[in-house]
Amino acid sequence: MKTAIVYYSKHHGNTKKLLDAIAEKNEVTLIDVTEDKDADISTFERIGLASGIYYNGFARQITEYAAKHLPEGREVFYIYTHGAPAVKPLKAMREIANRKNCREIGFYHCQGFDTFGPFKAIGGIAKGHPTDKEIEEAVSFFESL
Repeated sequence: MKTAIVYYSKHHGNTKKLLDAIAEKNEVTLIDVTEDKDADISTFERIGLASGIYYNGFARQITEYAAKHLPEGREVFYIYTHGAPAVKPLKAMREIANRKNCREIGFYHCQGFDTFGPFKAIGGIAKGHPTDKEIEEAVSFFESL
């Protein structure tokens, strides 16, 4: 199945580490939303949306992209990294996917090194994440879809 993953991964590249491992072993197109904010994904049957978590949700760049460009009726999945546990991090993404009659087929998340906001003052949290095991689990998740 032709698959694209649209992502935002900037601060420490936590999410990108997962996606690079997935792309190394699988046929998937990675699209960095900061480099191509109007990428055409209409030819993909399955679409992943991936981001670090900022204030309990996906990066604004991903939610705006999905609202504008996510095609109707596709299979969607989510991959995200977070420093601290997030409360309902998929809420906005699921609302967008539901409006576009997309079917959620799964999600994967793990911790990622985080120095955003107040965490910078203490040297960050979740140091050493994602681990090799978490990266392998992301690949296994993708391959199970």
